[in-house]
Amino acid sequence: MNVKQFVKMHREEWKQLEELITTLSKHRRSITGDRITQYHRLYQKAAQNLSYSQTYFPNDEVTQYLNGLVAKSHNLFYKDQVSSLKQIRHFFSVKFIGLLLEQWKFVIFAMILFLIGALGSFLSVMNDPLHIYAILPTEIAKGVDPDQLGKGHEAVDSSLMSASIMTNNIKVAIFAFAGGITFGLVTVYLMVYNGIIIGALAALFWHHGKSYDFWAYIVPHGMIELTAIFIAGGAGLLMGYKLFVPGQFSRSYQLKQQAIRSVQLLLGTIPLFVIAGIIEGFITPAAISLEAKYIVAFLTVVGLILYMVIGKLKLAQIIKGFDS
Repeated sequence: MNVKQFVKMHREEWKQLEELITTLSKHRRSITGDRITQYHRLYQKAAQNLSYSQTYFPNDEVTQYLNGLVAKSHNLFYKDQVSSLKQIRHFFSVKFIGLLLEQWKFVIFAMILFLIGALGSFLSVMNDPLHIYAILPTEIAKGVDPDQLGKGHEAVDSSLMSASIMTNNIKVAIFAFAGGITFGLVTVYLMVYNGIIIGALAALFWHHGKSYDFWAYIVPHGMIELTAIFIAGGAGLLMGYKLFVPGQFSRSYQLKQQAIRSVQLLLGTIPLFVIAGIIEGFITPAAISLEAKYIVAFLTVVGLILYMVIGKLKLAQIIKGFDS
C-alpha cells in the first residue's frame, strides 16, 4: 500500500477523531459512554496507523500529522490536568522547540534569503556609497550619520524606545507569518528587504571605518531579533510551500493547519522580541564599552543555544517515554 492509498483509507476516521477531540475538550457535558467508546476505538486505530506510518512512511508529512493527532488524543483523557503556568512552561520548553525542529529547513532558507539581500546591498554600497540613497528609503538614508554613532542617546527615553522597537519587530513577524498565505511571496520579500537594509548600512559604516562600532550596536539585540524574524519567515515559507505543494491533503486543510502552527510560533517568538527590545532600548544606547556590547551579544547566542539544546533533550525524553 502506498501513502496515497493509506491516507484515503483512513482519512475519514482521523477526521472523526479530530472532531471528537474538539467536542470533548470544549464541551465536557457532552461526554457520554457511547462517545467514550467511539473515542477510544478511534484513538487506538490512529495509534496503529501511526505505528504503520512510522514504519513505512517515516519521512512523509502524514507521519507528523498522526503523531500530533495521537498525542492530542492521549493528552485529552490520559494526561493529568496541569495548571496554566505549567502549560505555558511546557509550551516554551517543549512544544515551541518541537515546532522549530519540524521546520528548521525553512528557518535556514529564510536566513539565506536575508543574507542574499544583505550581501547584494553591501557590495553595491561598498562599490559606490551613493547607492545608499537608491537602496534605502529616503528617511533612513538621510538620517544615517556614521560619525554620530553612539552620540546623542542621553535624551532618549529608553522605556519608550524599547516598547516601540518591540512593537515594530512583532509587526514584522506577523507580516512574515501572514505572508505565507501569498504562497510565501510576501515572506520572501520581507526577508530579502530586511537583509538589504542591514547590508547597505553595514557597507556605509565600513566606508567610514566604523564597522567595529556599527556591529557593536547591532549584534547585542540583533542575534535574538534576527533569530525570531527567521523563525517567523520560516513559518511563512512553510505555509507557502504547503499551499503550493499540498501533498495528500487539500490546500484549505493545509492553510488551516499551517495557520495554527504560525500562531503558535508567533506566540513563541514574542518573548524573544521582548528580550531584544529590552536590550536595544537599554543596553545598546548605554554608555558602556563596545567590548561590553559584544559580550552581551555573545551571552545572547549562548543563551539561545542552551535553550535549544535543553528543549531538544526534553523533547527527546518525552518522545522516548511515549514510545515505551
